[in-house]
Amino acid sequence: MKSSRLIQVLLLLQSRGRMTADELAAELEVSPRTIYRDIESLGAAGIPVYADRGPTGGYQLIDGYRTRLTGLTTGEAQSLFLAGLPGPAEELGLKEFAAAAQLKLLAALPTELRTRAEQIRQRFHLDTPTWFRGDEPAEHLAAIADAVWEQRRIRMTYQRWGNQTVEREVDPYGLVVKAGTWYFVGSGRTYRVSRVLSLDTLPETFDRQADFDLARYWARWSEQFEARMYGERVTVRMTQAGLGKTQYLLSGYQARVVRETAPQPGQEFGFPTESTRHAVADLLKFGADVEVVAPVELRHELVETIKAMQDVYNGAKLRAWFR
Repeated sequence: MKSSRLIQVLLLLQSRGRMTADELAAELEVSPRTIYRDIESLGAAGIPVYADRGPTGGYQLIDGYRTRLTGLTTGEAQSLFLAGLPGPAEELGLKEFAAAAQLKLLAALPTELRTRAEQIRQRFHLDTPTWFRGDEPAEHLAAIADAVWEQRRIRMTYQRWGNQTVEREVDPYGLVVKAGTWYFVGSGRTYRVSRVLSLDTLPETFDRQADFDLARYWARWSEQFEARMYGERVTVRMTQAGLGKTQYLLSGYQARVVRETAPQPGQEFGFPTESTRHAVADLLKFGADVEVVAPVELRHELVETIKAMQDVYNGAKLRAWFR
């Protein structure tokens, strides 16, 4: 831990210039006394660090002294500042490693480009969860990540949809974070990490398929998953205004299907939905800009729902609630 901290002190001084003991201590979450000892250790190791006295003083490196990070071009180093995932890195237990890596990248840049890299970090930020929903708890994420990296088989208790639990042995191939939700791919299936109830990492390892590509698998699986989820079609007609609202009121998949299949306004087309029950909620969002043609049962259910809403706003049900 001390050697890692000494490197961080060195890189901080190199990337930021003069820093006080208090500033270094706050950055590394240690005491100023620890920083004093670290500075002495750097000096003893031949690192040309010196102290300026007075209220504007601090520690800094002799001009011209730099550590070098080889193997990266300036453009590559800058691009990595746009690829940071602070939330997922913390969930994987890699927050400190990500911060240290970014410091090394910053220190590798020439002075004139170091400022630009800092500007990139201040001007671009990635927030992975969707609106109105936080990250899901993923208790076993770190253990799954270790198993993925080490190619170790896992045994887990998994909660399927409908609260059914199953026992599975899985070869974990990779992890994916989608809108703040973690999934892992294993043995030809996709699992939601938050639904793993218990997990054991087994001693045996597995061999990855040589032609497996995680990004390609995920793109194919996502498309198939959405097609299965919205497997039903109901026949509707929409106004021009209704067709224009689809991108705001529907899921990305539904909006894409409507955009690709809907004819002219007022003509019939198949509206994708999970079920009749889900279709009621989806179509009510459009108000009078949509009309259900079939099935008849869905028309009746929408009429009954609208009548019940009318009763509420006319006050009949509202008065009944307070009796």
